[in-house]
Amino acid sequence: MVAFKPDVTEEEEGIAAVQAAVKTFGRLDVTINNAGYGDTRPFEQVPSKFRRLIETCLFDVVNLTRAALPIMRARRSGHIIQISSMGVRMGFAGNAAYIASKWGVAGFTEALAQETAPFGVKVTALEPGGMRTNWIQRAYGDRPILMQEYEETIGKHIEQIAALVGHEQGDPERMAEVVLKIAETDQLPPHILLGTAAFEAVRQTEHRMAQADLWHAVSAYTDFDADGPMPLLPTE
Repeated sequence: MVAFKPDVTEEEEGIAAVQAAVKTFGRLDVTINNAGYGDTRPFEQVPSKFRRLIETCLFDVVNLTRAALPIMRARRSGHIIQISSMGVRMGFAGNAAYIASKWGVAGFTEALAQETAPFGVKVTALEPGGMRTNWIQRAYGDRPILMQEYEETIGKHIEQIAALVGHEQGDPERMAEVVLKIAETDQLPPHILLGTAAFEAVRQTEHRMAQADLWHAVSAYTDFDADGPMPLLPTE
């Protein structure tokens, strides 16, 4: 086994890590992008940290994927697995940077999976709920001093999440089993939910379709061939 510790926000170091793996093992079958962290505080209070988090959680995925993809394409096989979050299905107050990065990973994965499918490279994002690791402690542990206006939303959210420490439903060892099995599987969707919490998060987003239906007349009005005047905006 070879350990290589690149700065995942530096594209050159990601390329070097991939090259080291190929030099050592003679091939590259699986790339797992797992770097990431959370930083819970109001968007107004993360001016410099916002960019750093996006660079780690999103551009790490982009950089390592860019380095690995040409090697896999040449062999016409390979798996690129992004460890994402159920946060791609819904937002959480105080996590604007993290949620933005994970939604970026979701869209990137969705499009790339279609690009690479014809030559045998699978791209999948795993979207777990809360896992019993130290993620919550690191993302929520040092409670920031909040502007008073955010105590009602972010302050209460931090208290609710802090109560979950040690009681998260997700088992990281079982998740590792799933990752190993996925790496050996040929037919994969671009998104896979892991954990009951993640599955329930999807259920909570069903209201979006109801909202889309409510605004359908306004949506249709923007077509070139739409007839009649602009409809009234929904008031519900």
